[in-house]
Amino acid sequence: MHYVPNLIFALLLTAGIVYFSKNVKKIIRNIKLGKSLNRSDQKNERWKTMLLVAFGQSKMVKRPIAAILHFIVYAGFIIINIEVLEIITDGLFGTHRAFSFFGGLYNFLIGSFEILAFLVLVSVTIFWSRRMILKIPRFWSKEMTEWPRHDALNILYFEMVLMSLFLIMNAADQNLQVLGHEHYKEAGSFPISQFIAPLLPQNITSLIIIERTAWWIHIFGILVFLNYLYYSKHLHILLAFPNTFFSNLNPKGQFNNLESITKEVKLMMDPNANPYAEQDPNAVPEKFGASDVTDLSWVQLMNAYTCTECGRCTSMCPANQTGKLLSPRAIMMKTRDRIEEMSKNIDANGSFQDDGKQLLNDYITPEELWACTSCNACVEECPVLIDPLSIIIDLRRYLVMEQSAAPAELNTTMTNIENNGAPWQYSQMDRLNWKDE
Repeated sequence: MHYVPNLIFALLLTAGIVYFSKNVKKIIRNIKLGKSLNRSDQKNERWKTMLLVAFGQSKMVKRPIAAILHFIVYAGFIIINIEVLEIITDGLFGTHRAFSFFGGLYNFLIGSFEILAFLVLVSVTIFWSRRMILKIPRFWSKEMTEWPRHDALNILYFEMVLMSLFLIMNAADQNLQVLGHEHYKEAGSFPISQFIAPLLPQNITSLIIIERTAWWIHIFGILVFLNYLYYSKHLHILLAFPNTFFSNLNPKGQFNNLESITKEVKLMMDPNANPYAEQDPNAVPEKFGASDVTDLSWVQLMNAYTCTECGRCTSMCPANQTGKLLSPRAIMMKTRDRIEEMSKNIDANGSFQDDGKQLLNDYITPEELWACTSCNACVEECPVLIDPLSIIIDLRRYLVMEQSAAPAELNTTMTNIENNGAPWQYSQMDRLNWKDE
């Protein structure tokens, strides 16, 4: 019977890790629904970008108050979870404070963790106030429907509960050390929980119940949080690092050439090419642009999963600010929703079965796409280098080259360029007359 708690812990830990691994595999599968794209160049620059943007959060500093608060929560997530290693060791082997043999260093770490846990509590409380009391507009835009709003709050509540349990667990532990319980050897430093300790019962039985309850709920909460990430916008906690590593290093505003168009142009310019050569009757013609998520690249799909819905992109979008339908954040959210719909289709059928839907029109409307000015403000503003503009451009390419569905003004301009070599309705002979005025 002595080993029953250790067995229960091992089963709980295994279940949490297995389910998490299953979700990770599903995310990888879903991202691979996108087209291949080589982003293995400039490795030194990519590592530098990831270290600065993902680890160093260099793009957060544009909004210093939010940056400081976010860094505290980020540091809390990274550093305090070092203690999870000790919790796992204690849970599996029935020890208590297994790493206490580090002595003074251990005391320093536990004390630092407590201060950081308190700062995290303060930070998430401020974040909650910004959403629910100050009601900052970008957190209440129309795309922020019931689930996105609740999702953001759920993470804040998770953080509040986990940090509180950590401090309560330490406070009960400290009292048990003072009372001389043999299992609770004297170890650790408690600069914050020492103020909680006097509020707890002072008898050993009650303190053990409080300490063990806080300990079990704390580790269970961590495992639940880990597996909640797949369903949450906070998947960026994991994906921000590969997303910044594989980000577009080309100058902003430099568009890529479509490989399908390049092939067509080369074919037309090759005097030896036979345009009437027999084609494979089973070959699927290559699509110009994108109409669904499978036409986008795997990097663009990873972008969609990485989006944390902070709304910085939309808050800086000139089209959105002037009342247009476009919201770069909504573009990423809708793309992720479509990926998830296809994922459920694959789970149900073994492979994707045509559902009669597409990203274009069923999720993202042409009106949204044509409202974009291609200014790159959304790309510049994103703290994890997500590129909504690339998705917008690929969908617009499909509208123009596959459906001839460009706005009338753009069709007129393209016709003028084709006929006159300029976007205006001047003859070729008159196209330079403006310089004489």
